[in-house]
This record gives sequence, structure tokens and C-alpha cells, in this order.
Amino acid sequence: MRLISWNVNGLRAVLRKEFAAQFAALNADVFCVQETKCQPGEADFAPEGYTAYWNSAEKKGYSGTACWCRTQPLSVRYGIGKEEHSHEGRAITLEFERFFLVNVYVPNAQEGLARIDYRMQWEDDLRAYLLALDAEKPVVLCGDMNVAHEEIDLKNPKTNRGSACFSDQERGKMTELLAAGFVDSFRALYPARTGAYTWWSYKFGARKNNAGWRIDYFIVSGRLQSAVKDSLIFADYMGSDHCPVGLELEL
Repeated sequence: MRLISWNVNGLRAVLRKEFAAQFAALNADVFCVQETKCQPGEADFAPEGYTAYWNSAEKKGYSGTACWCRTQPLSVRYGIGKEEHSHEGRAITLEFERFFLVNVYVPNAQEGLARIDYRMQWEDDLRAYLLALDAEKPVVLCGDMNVAHEEIDLKNPKTNRGSACFSDQERGKMTELLAAGFVDSFRALYPARTGAYTWWSYKFGARKNNAGWRIDYFIVSGRLQSAVKDSLIFADYMGSDHCPVGLELEL
């Protein structure tokens, strides 16, 4: 089973580029996107053979997640079970026979860590939600997690220490999640691989120079780790400031 996740930074914007062709080339069984920045019906995209599920923010042009599935899920849930997190369209859970797939767009702590308190509450509530799902069946979590976990996960760790996406608080919450029984699929397979990034600033020629951050993930329940055939980063796919990431499972 081939799963793809991509923060598209505006679905309507990438549709004016090569997104439809890229979607087809990636050949996903489930294709998850984050930061759609639109409502259902505002983007002209209906790939043949897929069913779409949307969770849009109440605020127009902001946040949002969506999934396209070849196989219809057994059930679909929106949000992470807390009303205070239900307004920004940040999560969709698809239940399949063997696992839950949770597509998330984690809130950014923002410049100066202005939203760090909300981010910390989100992290705790997301972890509790995932553990409740994991008690039923294994979980695959994907999306823009807005954190580079370790120094190997960004080009310039020393100068970015303490900034949003590389604060001790955010990194600590990722450590807590992994300690709760989950596995970073990419780093489990490629523990020493450097230069493996999924997001690049639009400034200073960051992408050309590969001065990036790995903040997009596939994280799996520990008991699913043996089913992971590969965890992929498609760094040559353009159109967003993020690139797609993928997971191949043999179930």
C-alpha cells in the first residue's frame, strides 16, 4: 500500500502548476494533503478512481486538510476529539481494515513562539487521541508536523535553536510521542542520512542550496514498523515550499 502526504501550501495555487500530473505520477492508494486553504468545491480537482474527504478551516483561505482514497475507508473522523481544535480543519482520520491513517497539519508555534501554549495543548491532545486509536488498531500518522526533531533534521540547527519548529518545547513533544510507542518511519530506516529535508524557505535560495528542514513525517505504531517497506522523500517535486513524502507498507 502506497501512502503520500504533501503540504501543498494552497491547493488552488498548486493546481495552476503541475499538481495533477504529479498526483498521477505518485500513484498513491491514499493521497493526503495539508494547508489546502480552500473549501470543498473551490478547487477543480476530482481525480478518477478516488473519493475525496475534506476538513476545511472555518476561516477562509487558511489551513485545512484533505485526502483522496482509492479504497473507501471503513469510517472517517474529523478533528482530534476536542472541540477547541475543531475550527481549523487540521485533522482527518481514515479507518482501514488493518490500521488508522491520521492526516494532520500541526499548528505552527509562529514567530517568537507566539502560539506555543496552544501548540503544547494540541500536542498533548493529539498524543492522547493517537493512543486511544492505537488501543483499537495500529496507527499511521502523516502530515506537516511543524517540527524538526533532531539537529540532523535541518541544515542550520545552531542558528535556528529556539525558533518555531526547532524549539526545545516542540522537539520535546515529538520525543514524548515517539516514547509513547510510535516510530519515525524515515529515521528508523535512515538513521544517519543527512540533507534529507521536506521544507525550504522561499528566501535566500534555500531550496537551490538544500538549506531545508525535515518537518513532514510518516509516523507509525511500533508494531507496524516491520510492515514498512520504505519511507520516501520526493525532494524533486516542486510547486510548494514543501515536497511530498511517502510510505510503502506491506500488510
